[in-house]
Amino acid sequence: MKGDRRKAMMYRNYVFDLYGTLVDIHTDEEQMLLWEKMAMFYGYQGAFYTPAELHDAFYDTVHSMEEEQKREMLGTAAYAHEAFPEIQIEDVFLSMFQKKNVERDMNFAILTGQFFRALSTEYIKLYDGVPQMLLALKNAGVGVYLLSNAQRAFTEYELKGLDIFRYFDGIFISSDYGTKKPDVHFFEVLFQRYSLNPAECLMIGNDRSTDIAGAKAAGMHTFYIHSNLSPDPDNGPGAEMELMQMDIRQVMRMLGLPE
Repeated sequence: MKGDRRKAMMYRNYVFDLYGTLVDIHTDEEQMLLWEKMAMFYGYQGAFYTPAELHDAFYDTVHSMEEEQKREMLGTAAYAHEAFPEIQIEDVFLSMFQKKNVERDMNFAILTGQFFRALSTEYIKLYDGVPQMLLALKNAGVGVYLLSNAQRAFTEYELKGLDIFRYFDGIFISSDYGTKKPDVHFFEVLFQRYSLNPAECLMIGNDRSTDIAGAKAAGMHTFYIHSNLSPDPDNGPGAEMELMQMDIRQVMRMLGLPE
C-alpha cells in the first residue's frame, strides 16, 4: 500500500471515468411504461407511435446512425482497424419526429431526450466520499479531468445537479467528439487540449475493456475499481492499481490523499 501511495503521488493528472466510478446510476430503458409515456409525448406533438413501434424505431435508428458513422470513420486514414462511433442521441429523437413528418428543432429534440432520461432513471447519486476525493486532488494542485462515454444532453446537467462539475479542469464527453473509449483518439483529444503527457496521467475507471484498455493503448497509467456497475472483471487487461470493491476512502488512501 505504501509503495502504491508513493507511486500515485507522482502523477500530475488524474483522469476519471464517470458512471460506475464516481456516479452510481440505475436506468431502465426497456420498461414498457417508459415507451408508453414517450409515445404519448410524441403523440402530443402530432407524431403518433404505438409504444412498441417507437421502441423499435428508436433502436433501429440508433443502430443505423452508429453504422453509418463507423463506415465514415473507417474510411479515413486515422482508422486502420476498429472504430468506436458515438452518436448524439438528440439526433435520434429528432429523427423520430421527422419519420412522422413533424418538424421540431434541435433544442426541442434535446428536451425530448432529457425527458426520456428522467423517465428511465430510477436513481442517480455519487458514491460516498467522491466530493472529498475530488477536493483533495484539487487541493494537491494536480490536474483533474473527466473522460466519459456519455451524452452531453444528459451528463452535463447531471454533473451540475450532483455538484461535481466545478471540480474538473476539463470535461470530455464522448458525444461531443463522435468517438468513445477505448478509442485512443478520444484520449488524444484530452492530451492535445491541455498539452498533457500521457505518462504523467492516471486513468481511473470501472471498466477494463474501455477505461483500462483504452488508457493503456494511449500510454497512460491505470487504476481499476470494480463497482456495482462494472462489467465482467475478466474482460480486459489488468491495471497497475486495482480495488475489487467500491470504496472511495480506500481509493483516497491508495492515491496518498488525506481523508
